[in-house]
Amino acid sequence: MPLRRIFGFGYDRLGRRALLYTLSFVLLVLTAAPLLGATRTAAAAEAAGSAKTSEGYVYVIPIQMEVANGLASFVDRAFAEAEGAGASLIVLDIDTPGGSLASAEDIGKRIRASKVETVAFVSGKAASAGAYLALNADRLVMSPGSTIGSAMVVNGSGQAVESPKIVSHWTSEMVAAAELNGRPPEIAAGMVDPERTVELKELGRTKAKGEIISLTAEEARKVGYADATAGSIGELLSESGLQDRSVVSLKPTILERVAQTVTQPGISTLLLIVGIAGILIELLVPGFGVPGIVGLAAFALYFFGQGIAGFAGMESIVFFIAGVALLVLEMFVPSFGILGLLGAAGIIGGIVTAAYDTGDAMRSLGWALLVALVLVVIVAYIFRRKGIWNRFILKDQLTSEQGYVPHADVRESWIGREGVAVSALRPAGIAEVDGKRIDVVTSGEFVDRGRRVRVTSTDGTRILVEEVR
Repeated sequence: MPLRRIFGFGYDRLGRRALLYTLSFVLLVLTAAPLLGATRTAAAAEAAGSAKTSEGYVYVIPIQMEVANGLASFVDRAFAEAEGAGASLIVLDIDTPGGSLASAEDIGKRIRASKVETVAFVSGKAASAGAYLALNADRLVMSPGSTIGSAMVVNGSGQAVESPKIVSHWTSEMVAAAELNGRPPEIAAGMVDPERTVELKELGRTKAKGEIISLTAEEARKVGYADATAGSIGELLSESGLQDRSVVSLKPTILERVAQTVTQPGISTLLLIVGIAGILIELLVPGFGVPGIVGLAAFALYFFGQGIAGFAGMESIVFFIAGVALLVLEMFVPSFGILGLLGAAGIIGGIVTAAYDTGDAMRSLGWALLVALVLVVIVAYIFRRKGIWNRFILKDQLTSEQGYVPHADVRESWIGREGVAVSALRPAGIAEVDGKRIDVVTSGEFVDRGRRVRVTSTDGTRILVEEVR
């Protein structure tokens, strides 16, 4: 059913407003796309420039945040720059509580594929996914007071995940990372699986069931996990014979920091809620403007962040814009809902393909739609006097003040007038009153043709008469 049939006479304004927002979104995307391309081009140019001047430099890449989707794109860019510059060494400065296992696996692959020797320097804690990243490096150096381990799989609430399939997969990933450089695999397994019993002979203790392994810097050195300990990166370089090399410390750009923030599952879902709710509220509650602008900005930020992180391509944005355009077109072209369904599919496709994980994106979109609808209902109720329900109610009135004369008023003018029965009234028939033939009815008595009759009253659509005696 076309939207104009739902919203009635107000669809013209609704359609114009929706079209305006669609064009505004397209403008924002077209404005952001060159910026997005320029950011990547600048990073590539910076790497190319470094290649000419920084050969033999040591590149330090900080991993001092939660391991999330946006971090993978930063690490990939940093490794590409270091490799392009012909760096002698890449130092991963790790201090993280962990994070997304999927993101950790992607970063781990990038570390293993590095053309430059890598050293994981644990300056704080390398917990969970952080431990996995550290084990993928060619060497592992820890600062006094730092820790590594505690890689048990947990959900978003911090509760242990008991799925044997997930635990087994992550255990095998940790074991494989440990075996890369000859580290004891059973210790890596003990960092993940609390059900395993692991002998820690060098430490004189045993990891019992229900525990997970976490090692201090000294303990990690004793069991063969840490190759050395160092108080700083400078000390690490001195022990490696690279103290004369210049150090290039890489940091995420502002845009990469934005991407790391907005690509987090909770923030992405929040942006979708604001985007959906803002646009719907703007379309339903006239005269605001702010919800539409905020909703549009939320969608733009969602796609912009996913694009900076390297997840969303132009095809995702095209899907989304095409979906919105089809929904707008549904307002004007009756298509029995086909254009509306295609538009919804386009919007969903754009949002989902722009995300790092399709399954997570679908779940986020489902929750966002549910919460957004609740917000729309609440706002609609609060501002019900602003006209939202008037889209479903015809308020035009045909009053006598506007020149309209109801039929009842016309019939009432016949009361008291007399005429002649043109046909027999049994009890209904035709009478001629003041030269006009009208349909009349008696109260039940019969009146012969040619008799005089008088109009006594009008009742709904009837004109009642009686015989004049």
